[in-house]
Amino acid sequence: MPDDLAVSAFSPLFKNKQPLLDVRAPAEFERGAFPVATNLPLLNDDERKAVSIRYREQGQSAAIALGEKLLTGDTRTERLALWSEYFDQNPGAALYCFRGGLRSKTVQLWLAAEGINAPLIRGGYKALRRFCLNVIEQASKADKFLVIGGKTGSAKTHLLKELKFALDLEGHANHRGSAFGRRSQEQPNQINFENQIAIDLNNIEFAKANKIFVEDESRAIGSLSIPHSLHRSMSNSPLAIIEEDFEFRVDTILNDYIHSNLKEYNALFPHSYRDIFADSLLSALLRIKRRLGVEPYTSIKLLMERALSEIDFAKSAELHRAWICKLLQDYYDPMYEYQLEKKSQRIVFRGSSSEFLDWSERIDKSI
Repeated sequence: MPDDLAVSAFSPLFKNKQPLLDVRAPAEFERGAFPVATNLPLLNDDERKAVSIRYREQGQSAAIALGEKLLTGDTRTERLALWSEYFDQNPGAALYCFRGGLRSKTVQLWLAAEGINAPLIRGGYKALRRFCLNVIEQASKADKFLVIGGKTGSAKTHLLKELKFALDLEGHANHRGSAFGRRSQEQPNQINFENQIAIDLNNIEFAKANKIFVEDESRAIGSLSIPHSLHRSMSNSPLAIIEEDFEFRVDTILNDYIHSNLKEYNALFPHSYRDIFADSLLSALLRIKRRLGVEPYTSIKLLMERALSEIDFAKSAELHRAWICKLLQDYYDPMYEYQLEKKSQRIVFRGSSSEFLDWSERIDKSI
């Protein structure tokens, strides 16, 4: 029987993207999992519920007996075939249940009888989850964040991709961070968002980094929340302000929020993507109606509707530019300038993206 994997193995496990077989019930997997995990349960949701009820009413022995009864005949054969196929395709995989207890040990024994050696995660999902939370806490205490700010459209997210030690929170949240930040696909749940942040911090080896670059964010990114300790650390970290000209910013917004989003919607909803995209854009504008005021909202909405109804690509792009310009001038730029005043004492750099890349290399070498 192979050795269990203890907490000391978790960091290389995630860094090497070691496949994981999650044998919890599907409902447990939906509540929280890891990007390298595949769910092939020992007990499905109904079976797990029945075993749990038997445990509460009659105790552990009766619950185990029911579980063994449910996992006989074709059910056992089918599930064992799926696990065997998984390990054939992922020979270096490990497996886990919730606490590394009876479920994962049962699967391990069944696989061993087939000649497949499958190591267990000691402590199961719960131990892996605790490891992830600890990584976030350790990184938050390391005093290594350098926050990248700048007005809307300054291409801060694109800049992050050019930096070695960078944490892309919006990427992990599948959201661009503003009222207009919703993407074509749903956001992950909160637990999976946190797990992915932790895995990213683990994989970039934050302890070796002089600085970890992260974009300036409010605590909420769409429906998700940045972990409290991480956001508190970001809020107290040095701030680099990216300054790009107005036309550059308009072009960035047009490409990221209009053209790129249209492609995403088209790939998912080829027959109705224009209507779905239009609804998402108008809904986003409606969410800030009260803060915009009635007259600016009405004016921008009219321009937006004209842009969305225009078939000619070039004309549509110009109409989109018009409402983007107005929204920046009337709403986002004044709001950002007001917020930046409260952070002025943290600013350590101002300049373009190219100037920032040169500056970041110099400070990295000087530390």
